[in-house]
Amino acid sequence: MKTPGLFTASAAFLLFSLGGCAQEAVFSPPPNSEQVTVSVKVPKDLAADTMHVMYRSAKCPSKESADGVPYEIDGFYPIDVAPRQVGQSDLYEAKLARDGGGACQWKLSNVTFGVHYENTAQFGGGVKYGRGGGVIVIFDNNHPQEQTGEGIEIVEGDLSIRKEYYPWIIENFLSGHRVKINIFGIKDTETYLAKKAKQIHFEPILHDNLIVKTLGVRDRNSNEQAKNSYPDGTISDSNSRPRFQKLQELTPPKPTD
Repeated sequence: MKTPGLFTASAAFLLFSLGGCAQEAVFSPPPNSEQVTVSVKVPKDLAADTMHVMYRSAKCPSKESADGVPYEIDGFYPIDVAPRQVGQSDLYEAKLARDGGGACQWKLSNVTFGVHYENTAQFGGGVKYGRGGGVIVIFDNNHPQEQTGEGIEIVEGDLSIRKEYYPWIIENFLSGHRVKINIFGIKDTETYLAKKAKQIHFEPILHDNLIVKTLGVRDRNSNEQAKNSYPDGTISDSNSRPRFQKLQELTPPKPTD
């Protein structure tokens, strides 16, 4: 049975076609299932994402096709999980059953989680949240539903992630004026393969006073280029993302004990 109040999406019945007949695919983790604890230490001004959890089943395959040729892959059962605040702390966590149970024998495949800006008004009216501050952890040999193309780090045992981030404002003018606030790190989403992990901890370090801005071009017919503006007043042409190393150089050193 599922833990009361943990899953925000109902573990409803799904129908899969198995050899021409329909079978109810019930999600029902057994009480003695091993659990994976996923925790996030949430910085001030950010909020914990809803966790997107995927279970897969070899017993209840999903029929797919490519170029008209049918094939089967492990069936999938997605669930959204709302992490709970631990006391009055800045720590949020969720416990995920490795064994999803049911006739399909669902197995934990991956989880996507992270942090985001919930109050974007602090950056101005009409500002929307963009991207960044995400983590994907894979527990089996299946591809996650979201693939970043930024590489996968293989981890043995438990996983502790500590990464640095900066507020990144992108202002575009072509096809309408749009402003987005992003969480800028080395990668938008960190991806790990951690088949044996029982504890996963994510601690994003947000340098909220070091804001980098990207200003888009106003006229597509001009030779104008987008510009990156750094906290020290430096301005450079922007072909893509700001320079993470530049922001690291502007970051005050950590105090020593």
